Amino acid sequence: MDLSPASAGLGLRRALLDGLRQAPAGAFDFLECAPDNWIGVGGALGEALAGLSSRHPLTCHGLSLSLGGPEPLDEGFLERTRRFLDRHRVRLYSEHLSYCSDDGQLYDLMPLPFTEEAVRHVAARIARVQDMLGRRIAVENVSYYAAPWQAMDEADFVLAVLEEADCDLLLDVNNVYVNAVNHGYDARAFLARMPTSRIASYHVAGHHDEDVDLKIDTHGAAVRDDVWDLLGEAYRLHGVRPTLLERDFNLPPLAGLLDEVARIRSLQAAALEASSAARAGTGHG
Repeated sequence: MDLSPASAGLGLRRALLDGLRQAPAGAFDFLECAPDNWIGVGGALGEALAGLSSRHPLTCHGLSLSLGGPEPLDEGFLERTRRFLDRHRVRLYSEHLSYCSDDGQLYDLMPLPFTEEAVRHVAARIARVQDMLGRRIAVENVSYYAAPWQAMDEADFVLAVLEEADCDLLLDVNNVYVNAVNHGYDARAFLARMPTSRIASYHVAGHHDEDVDLKIDTHGAAVRDDVWDLLGEAYRLHGVRPTLLERDFNLPPLAGLLDEVARIRSLQAAALEASSAARAGTGHG
């Protein structure tokens, strides 16, 4: 199944399985799961996933590959991931531009130092992952609270990795907002520096307002108005792409999540209408 640029998706969480299977046709355009949580799962849960992936496009967002980590890539896990992606006809696979293992799983996404050495290290690992999976992948800009070393700024680091690895970008708009507040940079200027041609998709999520200058990326609340505004700006700058609503806990009734999916669709429609009007106004309609 094809994934249209103007599509709005929802994270596939086990607590939502029954609701997703019973959701009315067209309630969402695609689902996203973490293959790490589903590889090897059989029984009723495996059947539920197979049923959903047969009816809806499925994207995958990895959690434990540790692209920037010091430990060797787990090539056995990569082979299992490749089989999972093929079995479920996954159109887009992404991972985090971070690391989560060092002589064991850390169960958190740790920031990378923004250095040339880190660029070369993570880019080589991304290239190896793409070779093993037989497909391009997208990497996600992550939220971070302490920066271990910054020889370059975050935007320069992301751009350098994308270029060196020749991979795509999953642009997490909430992470841009959270980092911009926490580290004192202009979120819209950051968006403007991202490479349009490499943006494969977007994520939006909710965060916790710890203080006026401290936001915590939780995926446990509704998307804030400032983040919706920033998503609209991303569409204006780079165009509409498949966009996922992430919600990991404090799950409301499915209807509440679908209202946010509908808001994604509304922003996409407005962006497409504005783009069409601009082309018509310049004689390129």
